[in-house]
Amino acid sequence: MDTYKAEESRYEKMQYRRCGKSGIKLPLLSLGLWHNFGDHDNFENSRNILRTAFDHGITHFDLANNYGPPYGSAEKNFGKIFEEDFQKYRDELIISTKAGWDMWPGPYGNFGSRKYLIASLDQSLQRMGLDYVDIFYHHRPDPETPLEETMGALDQIVRQGKALYVGISQYNAEDTLQASKILKELGTPFLIHQPRYNMMDRWVEDGLLDTLEKVGIGSIVFSPLEQGILTSKYLDGIPEGSRAATEGSYLDRSQITDEVVNQIQQLHEIASNRNQSLAQMAVAWLLKDERVTSVLVGVSKVPQLKDNIEAIKNIDFTEAELKKIDAILNY
Repeated sequence: MDTYKAEESRYEKMQYRRCGKSGIKLPLLSLGLWHNFGDHDNFENSRNILRTAFDHGITHFDLANNYGPPYGSAEKNFGKIFEEDFQKYRDELIISTKAGWDMWPGPYGNFGSRKYLIASLDQSLQRMGLDYVDIFYHHRPDPETPLEETMGALDQIVRQGKALYVGISQYNAEDTLQASKILKELGTPFLIHQPRYNMMDRWVEDGLLDTLEKVGIGSIVFSPLEQGILTSKYLDGIPEGSRAATEGSYLDRSQITDEVVNQIQQLHEIASNRNQSLAQMAVAWLLKDERVTSVLVGVSKVPQLKDNIEAIKNIDFTEAELKKIDAILNY
């Protein structure tokens, strides 16, 4: 009984939000394994991040076939940790993976064909040691493969018992609506859309969020901190060892302009007045909209994760705060 209470208490640390019109609730924060879980990363650190996340009620772990580096290694390492630490909690977890970007050489290891998606998920399940994933995503739109083929593959995957729900990522509003119609006709549970969204990148506000609300699909947004720009890291420019200072990084030095530094300094002031860090405010700002089911965070250290979790303590904004944020960012 005492053990049950201890396990139950982890869910009291997190808030959950219904995913569209489904029966699924997701934690306001979910953990993404894009970085920091590959073969070049410290295995015990990765393990501690996952364990800390779960201990704080984060029940959703998000992966993809090519997360690493190298490709596949995040799923492989997650599989090892799952077997050691999480197997008995399988029914308390939502585990997702994706396919759509380049994964293996040749014409069948990329984009959105039936052959690629089904083969990729089979490989992912093997790497993770799972019988099924809770959510399988098509990772990006494919301009050449007919949408009917891609959605048909997702339907087949569910019917084969390899995924409980399906999702898409980075589709625009029009294609999302069409995908929804196809999957509805097939009787496939279309649960969620995973778009890039943050204070500085708001393309989803141009019709996508309205479409998701209309058809009853949830959303889980990634890159909430704009690759680290929306943190205190760049308040005084580009520090040594930061992502922007590293050659070959996803964040280029040229993105940290004088204007951007000025913007984040002003945003930092608003966050301070809210008793939040800039990163916490950036996460909270996304959660102010009920159409955002969950925010996907990626962290390299346990303290970063705990800092992100603190954000959910204050997700309410005054009209004055919102107007000031929009003015700073020229929206």
